Amino acid sequence: MTLNNKSTNRTFFISMSVLVLTLVLTLVISTRGKPVVVETNLENLPMEISGMHGVNDSFSESVYKELNADKHVYRHYRSNDGRQIDLYIGYYGTAKGGRTAHNPIGCLPSQGWGLQESREIPLKSSYYPEGVPVNYLLSTKDDSSITAIYWYQSSGTKVLSNGIKQNIERFFGMVFRNRNDGAFVRVTLSAGINDADAARKRVESFSEQILTLLPNYWPVEK
Repeated sequence: MTLNNKSTNRTFFISMSVLVLTLVLTLVISTRGKPVVVETNLENLPMEISGMHGVNDSFSESVYKELNADKHVYRHYRSNDGRQIDLYIGYYGTAKGGRTAHNPIGCLPSQGWGLQESREIPLKSSYYPEGVPVNYLLSTKDDSSITAIYWYQSSGTKVLSNGIKQNIERFFGMVFRNRNDGAFVRVTLSAGINDADAARKRVESFSEQILTLLPNYWPVEK
């Protein structure tokens, strides 16, 4: 047998092995029952964070229908001097695919806000003392600005900055843990254009607190 034939046979064997393994994994995953959310927990996030007091709020039913999450947390955290930071968490269990199509990059411009900055920034938490990348947005309209930091979270402690990373995490979660639930987390602050830099620092600090707290209140699936 020539070297070329040996190489061809080896390539064919590897390809067939990968195909068979993929089919087996697909069969195993398809026959396992999907876990259901038995405890949402997110509603127990502290109402006092960084000296700010939280007030629960809600969206219209049409918004909730579009978001289609298993659990929503929407709060306004206010300081004694009147500053306000808004927190939204939308949790999607394994049965709902673990993620949302919602993205502030698309939502804010559709509401007339001009996108000024969009980039990843590192934030630190007790689980990521060296920092983990999340998304930062600055949008403006007239004399106003909206500063937003958002990310996707999975497996309680996994922080993911984009949908590609989330899809990879979901795949391995389904294969090895039969679980691929996840959450979309967004922290926003409205301010004047001249206060945008100070707003970013406040949102960063608050987001780091959420990164540390959230794993302790992660929903339970069985």
